[in-house]
Amino acid sequence: MNKKKVLTKDLFECDIPYLKKYFEEAKYPWELLPQIKGIIKDILEKGLDGYHLLKEGVLVGENVQISEFATIIPPAIIGANTEIRPGAYLRGNVIVGDNCVLGNSSEFKNCILLYHVQAPHYNYVGDSILGNYAHMGAGSICSNLKSDGKNIVIHGDEDIETGLRKIGGILADKADIGCGSVLNPGTVIGKNTQVYPLSSVRGVVPENSIYKDKNNIVDKR
Repeated sequence: MNKKKVLTKDLFECDIPYLKKYFEEAKYPWELLPQIKGIIKDILEKGLDGYHLLKEGVLVGENVQISEFATIIPPAIIGANTEIRPGAYLRGNVIVGDNCVLGNSSEFKNCILLYHVQAPHYNYVGDSILGNYAHMGAGSICSNLKSDGKNIVIHGDEDIETGLRKIGGILADKADIGCGSVLNPGTVIGKNTQVYPLSSVRGVVPENSIYKDKNNIVDKR
């Protein structure tokens, strides 16, 4: 079984110019979550080449398609060629890279989506980071708050205290979540790993794996 990687540098290749330094500075990806609002505020003040102000607090790139039935609460940054479909709800503090799909009846809050992310049908993505080409199957969600309200502990090869009450899913580049799955608070999915539909996942799933259930995680051949 592959090692359960949790370092930012092992999970993501961030090529978004205005985010790159933040990913390089963060040892663990969840350290970025409290910074999202400030990052967007700083960019809104400085401006961003190739982006324009859709409305106060919302920057969008070129060729963005936004349904008239979508809701975007500032602040937010939306990359070029991204599609926001009917019923999508961006609740604020959302950064979206280029060529993404934010789908019908999907909700996004305090999260970062890198390039080519797809969350197209009935997804919840809160306090989460989705890497390049990450995919959320229909009805899959990132649960971000424990039932007891205590701080999130990341359960990998060792336990890591985060000091944060809310962490959803951390999906590395090319992670693929099957339909109807729940990523419990603080779940980390490694690079190029697939999760079977209808899974309840917690802890850290290694890269290049197939998650069938908690007792059946196999290496990709």
